[in-house]
Amino acid sequence: MNPSWRFGLLCSQTGVTAKVETTQLNASLLAIEQINGAGGIAGRSIEPIICDPASNPKQFAALAERLLSNGRARLLFGCYMSSTRKAVLPLVEAYRGLLFYPTLYEGFEYSKHCIYTGAAPNQNSMQLAKYLFGAYGKRFFFVGSNYVYPYESNRIMAELVRQVGGAVLDEIYVPLAPQPVDFSKAIREIARTKPDVVFSTVVGEGTAMFYDAFHRAGFDAARLPIASLTTGEAEVADMAAQAACGHVTAAPFFDILPGPAAAGFVSAYRARFGANAPVPAAAEAAYFQVMLAAGAIGRAGADDPGLVQAALAECEYDAPQGRVRIDPDNNHTFLWPRVARLNAEGRFEVVWNAEARVKPDPYRVTQTLDEWSGGVHRLPA
Repeated sequence: MNPSWRFGLLCSQTGVTAKVETTQLNASLLAIEQINGAGGIAGRSIEPIICDPASNPKQFAALAERLLSNGRARLLFGCYMSSTRKAVLPLVEAYRGLLFYPTLYEGFEYSKHCIYTGAAPNQNSMQLAKYLFGAYGKRFFFVGSNYVYPYESNRIMAELVRQVGGAVLDEIYVPLAPQPVDFSKAIREIARTKPDVVFSTVVGEGTAMFYDAFHRAGFDAARLPIASLTTGEAEVADMAAQAACGHVTAAPFFDILPGPAAAGFVSAYRARFGANAPVPAAAEAAYFQVMLAAGAIGRAGADDPGLVQAALAECEYDAPQGRVRIDPDNNHTFLWPRVARLNAEGRFEVVWNAEARVKPDPYRVTQTLDEWSGGVHRLPA
């Protein structure tokens, strides 16, 4: 009997980001089940090794080292917050493993031992900014969680705001595990400064707290929206529909996308994990990265991380968002940017669509609003 391929899944089921990381775990398991149901990879099934790092960077690092050091898994999948990825990467590099990271992030990073399948800033920040400037205005107020991604994402957004002669009126950070009272200062300052847009990089449990506080304060989202890259279906599921209505998000995937690949993925996910289960972009990336990894293992004939990485350059996959592939120049993914607004039922409706996949450009020194379209790759009909 052939041994199984072992995939280490580092997805928090407890802690501040458990809600969204559970969707990533579920999507990874769905992909593994579908691959195994179709005969596995070269006749060998995938064995998922599930770990709960509890949204704690130190626990992520400890579990990653345990998997890598005893040979239980050479390929790891997961991490959500940038702080957890940064905790895991030195270990993955030291043990010559390979981490598949399924979350949008701040960019300006490369590791030979990491495959980045979430959006880089030129695949979400730039498109969101351009939409917001045209639809709402150029006076921004920033609210974020107190860790690395919000600081870096806000720096990028501030650069884009300055490029068009706009202004960042204030920048406030709340604890990663906040209480409702932690948003009081932000609400007061938003009321005082009267921005055109509130840009939120709040993550996890604090997201619904912030949106609920914003709604209770009486702000009109039709005129003053919260715009975010970190608010997806998983976070919206914790909000009342009236608190969500009118706010804006940019991502490569939303659960309402048309087409057989998107509809089939959402249908299979909800059949497996519940009829009302949220299916955010973070879950979609977790799903297709397992599919890409499986294709690369099949092509390489082994799960050796170096061989898998080399084989990924030859793999493409018709993901729910559109056909994706890894850019061998930087280990990031060609993705399909979209902007969506939440309706009265708390469901996303796409208001802008690139209608093409965009080459990742994670570490450019300067970014201008019109440069992102230079990376557009339209597929042949």
